[in-house]
Amino acid sequence: MMQTDVKAASLAVSGTAYAGRTRVKGIVLSDTNQSGLLVLRDGGASGTIKFSLTTANTAFVSNILIPGEGILFKTDVYVEITDLESVVVFYD
Repeated sequence: MMQTDVKAASLAVSGTAYAGRTRVKGIVLSDTNQSGLLVLRDGGASGTIKFSLTTANTAFVSNILIPGEGILFKTDVYVEITDLESVVVFYD
């Protein structure tokens, strides 16, 4: 297995975490005291949904580890954030 450097992008609003082919390896969510939604898309704001998570109506910080080689994004990683404080996406 080839070793690669993992990079991170932090977002507080929806936007592109990385423009290019990559694999998402993990996510850290910070949520305020309301329900939220996180969607990762391949191909911009209207691209294919690769990951989606609805959060509960509580304040928390959560680490999400993606198993195996991660989730492949062929075009880019677009992060759609609804009612979350911040999202950190780890990719290589």
